[in-house]
Order: sequence, then structure tokens, then C-alpha cells
Amino acid sequence: MAPIPLFLLFSTLLLRSAAASKPSAPPQDLIRSSCVNASYPTLCLRTLSSYSGPVNTPRDLAQAAVKVSLAHARKASSYLTTNVTASSSGKSGRERAALSDCVEQMAESVDELSRTLSELKHLRGETFEFQMSNAQTWVSAALTYEDTCLDGFEGVEKKVKSDVKKTIMNVAKVTSNALYMIRKLDESGGANR
Repeated sequence: MAPIPLFLLFSTLLLRSAAASKPSAPPQDLIRSSCVNASYPTLCLRTLSSYSGPVNTPRDLAQAAVKVSLAHARKASSYLTTNVTASSSGKSGRERAALSDCVEQMAESVDELSRTLSELKHLRGETFEFQMSNAQTWVSAALTYEDTCLDGFEGVEKKVKSDVKKTIMNVAKVTSNALYMIRKLDESGGANR
């Protein structure tokens, strides 16, 4: 009879050990707790909760946020290039110039976000602070390009301005959330990289 209780004791200890080795916060908890203080928490939670890649560490989360932002920026750039500029024949010179400038600004934003993603994928302990500074600078530049795009539409027909503003503001919001996640990663010192 003695072997059975010893077996149960061993099994219980083994199960407790296995439970203790699991990550303390599942990915959804990390996303939820990280999005609470983002610039746009509801959008952050919605976009990152539906993200299909791994989100187990602050680094994963920052990369996911940049990937979401990059996807939105590419979509906006494509929208501006194909839908808006293709129908510019009836537009004023001011509208065509604003659209053309916005297409360029969004291309620059896409480039900055692509550089950021590449940097986040190759973080190293000895250059972590420098790389995080680069990432924050590039995402801030992407936000500036997005804002500059909108600035060019002062004095442009309301319908055109409204369509572009809605598209670009969506990109700016997810980009702002990406910058927040990069700052959180930087503050953590790359914990659990």
C-alpha cells in the first residue's frame, strides 16, 4: 500500500512543477495589460487580439504592433495610389498636388515602418538602447509623414479631404499604438526578448 501514496505524491509534485513552468500571462493577458495605456486602447486591443503571429513577450508585441501599422500604411498607400489618384481627372490642381504629396508621404511612412520592423527583429543586448532609439525615431518619423499628408489637404474639397483623412487617421492611430509598444519594450530593457 505504501507505493500508491508515494506515486500520488510524486505525480502531484510533477503536475505542480509543470504548471509552474508555464508562462504566467497568456498572450491575451499581455495584449490586454499592454493596450490599457496605449494612445488608442480599444483599437490596440482589437488589432493586436486578432493578430495571427506569436505575442508572448514585449518584443513580440512591439513587432506585432509595427506589423499592424505597416499593413495599414501599405493599404492606405495603395488606396491613395489606385483609387484616389486614378480618379483625379476632375480634381483641381490643388487637390491633385495634395494627393500626389500624400502618396509620397505614405511611401515614406511605409519605408520608416519597414526599417523599424527590421530593427526589432534583430535586437541584440549590446546595441539594444541604440536600436530602440532608432525604432522610436523611425516610427515617430512615420507619424510625421502621416500628419504631413493630412496637412496638405487644407483648402481641398470636403469629400476628398474626408476620405483621405479617415484613411490616414486610421493609420496614424495604429502607428501611435506601435510607438507606445516600442516605448514599453524599451522601458522593460527588452525583458523576455
